[in-house]
Amino acid sequence: MPFQIIREDIARVKADAIVNTANPGPRVGRGTDHDVYCAAGYEQLLEARKKIGDIARGEAAVTDAFGLPAKYLIHTVEPVWRGGTDGEQKTLASCYRKSLLLAEQLGCESIVFPLISAGTYGFPKDLALETALGEFRRFLHDHEMEITLAVYDRSAYELSAQLVDSVKAFIDDRYIDRKSREQFAESAAPFDQRLTDQKISAFLSDLKEAEDGIAETHLEHAHSVRRPHRERPQGFDTQLSAAAPLPSAAAPETERKAQKQSLKDLIRHTGDSFQTRLFSLIDKKALTDAEVYKKANLDRKLFSKIRCNPEYLPKKKTAVALAMALELNMDETLDLLGRAGIALSDSSRFDLIIMYCIENRIYDLFTVNALLFEYDQPLLGC
Repeated sequence: MPFQIIREDIARVKADAIVNTANPGPRVGRGTDHDVYCAAGYEQLLEARKKIGDIARGEAAVTDAFGLPAKYLIHTVEPVWRGGTDGEQKTLASCYRKSLLLAEQLGCESIVFPLISAGTYGFPKDLALETALGEFRRFLHDHEMEITLAVYDRSAYELSAQLVDSVKAFIDDRYIDRKSREQFAESAAPFDQRLTDQKISAFLSDLKEAEDGIAETHLEHAHSVRRPHRERPQGFDTQLSAAAPLPSAAAPETERKAQKQSLKDLIRHTGDSFQTRLFSLIDKKALTDAEVYKKANLDRKLFSKIRCNPEYLPKKKTAVALAMALELNMDETLDLLGRAGIALSDSSRFDLIIMYCIENRIYDLFTVNALLFEYDQPLLGC
C-alpha cells in the first residue's frame, strides 16, 4: 500500500528511512526525539548529529540509523506555531517535502513519519494532519514510495471537527434507521420466512433437476416399476392441489429439456466480470492505469495482476478503493462491487463511512483513510 496510517512507536517501525523531529541544534529533546536516540544508540547518534551542526526549520538532514530498524534516520526541524501568520504551514510542508526528496535521493523505497508539529509546538492538530496528507498526495502523484504515518499518541491525531461530526451523525442516523427496519422485520418474520422457504425450496428443486437430471431419471424409473397401491389419506388431493405444482410425468420430453436448457443458459450468460467492468469504466472515463492505481492507493504490481487476470476477485478494501478512484456514484459502486460478490451494509461502520464519502463525493483516498483510521477501520488499498 503506497500510504498507510498505523498506531505504533516510530522507533519500532521497519522502513528504509525513519523521520525524526529534531531540535535546530545538535542536542536531544524530549518525547519522541529522546526515544529515537535511545533506540538508535544514544551516544553514537548524538555524535553523528553533532557532525551535521544546526538545521534550519523546514530543512532535513540524514545520519545512519544505527540500532533503529532502518537504513537511514532523517532529521527535520518543525515550526513553532505563532498563530498562522508566520508561514508555519509552509514550513511544516517543507519538512515533509524535503524529507521525502532526501529519501528518494538515498534510494529509499519506504519511509515512516511521525505526525510532525502535532505535539509541544502548538500547531493545530487537524491542520498538521491536513498538511501531512497534502504533501504525501502530491509526492505520490509523481513518485513511487511506501509512506507510513505512525501515530503513537492518539491524542496527537485529529481530523477536522466538522468532518468528524458529520460522519458521526451519518452513522448514527443509519444505525437508527436500521434498528427500525429490524424491528419491523421481526414483527413480520413468521409470514416472510414461509415465503422465503417456499422460494428457496422451489429454486433448489429446479436447479437439481436442471443440473443432474435426477427428476427425469426418477420419472422414467417410475414407468417401469409397479408400486403397490396405498390408500391415500383423506384430504390428500386437496393438500396436493394447494401446494406448488410438481413436474408432470406426462410432460413432453422437449418441454422438460427446454426447462433445463433455460437454467443452463441463465448460468452461462452471466454479466460482465469485475475485471471487465472495471476496465470498461476506466476506458469510459479516459483514465490511465497509473492514474487509477495511484488514486486507489494500490501497488502497481497488484494493479497489473488485476489487468492480466480476467477472473480476478478483489478483497473488499481493494474493490472499494478502485470504485472511489473512479469517482463512481452509489449505484455504480454497488454494481461494480456486486460483480465481485461484495455488498455494502448499514450494519458495518466501515461500509457506512464509505457510503458517507460516496454520497458527499469525498473520493480522496488520503482523506478517506484518515476517516477510517479515526474509527479504527481497515484502510483502503492493497
